[in-house]
Amino acid sequence: MARTRAKDYDDKRDAILHGAAAIFARDGYDRASMSQLAGEMGVSKALLYHYYASKEALLYDIVATHLQALVEAVEEADRPGASPETRLEGLVTALLEAYRDADNEHRVQLSGLKLLPEPQQEELKALERRLVALFAEAVRQLNPAAFEGKPLLKPVTMSLFGMLNWFYMWFREDRGISRADYASVATHLLVSGVKGLA
Repeated sequence: MARTRAKDYDDKRDAILHGAAAIFARDGYDRASMSQLAGEMGVSKALLYHYYASKEALLYDIVATHLQALVEAVEEADRPGASPETRLEGLVTALLEAYRDADNEHRVQLSGLKLLPEPQQEELKALERRLVALFAEAVRQLNPAAFEGKPLLKPVTMSLFGMLNWFYMWFREDRGISRADYASVATHLLVSGVKGLA
């Protein structure tokens, strides 16, 4: 008979992912060990291995869970029928809100994805591409003629991600600008630039 899953299985798994992300972000994936992770999180090594067979499996799940949450948040916020500016600001706001309390996971995504085996990297890159494609379409709608027949859409879209992906480096809650304020600023900077493209 199959063993039933404990009621708090998902809560424990989420706590492990969040705790391990903090340690990987602080110390680096290579320097952290499963023993260290278990000790710092206050769980037994046996419990950690019950959830994850290896440190690599844990790394993969941190990045995959983070990217899936970003994709879901942005897809849920998407309003294709809205004006291009409103649509893009909604996507930017949703992404920055999804980053809330996930700075460590975001750091691990940026630094750790390349450490995984190629097949796993490809799975995760597919999620990244899904996210980028959604933003790219919203950016294209701002000024379709500017992108027609030109290789500009990806560079412009990735410039927006450049502004958003490093947000965690300098942003602090309650210090002059909110996430929503910055979403508006970043959107308007991009909109102004895109509308000015010949």
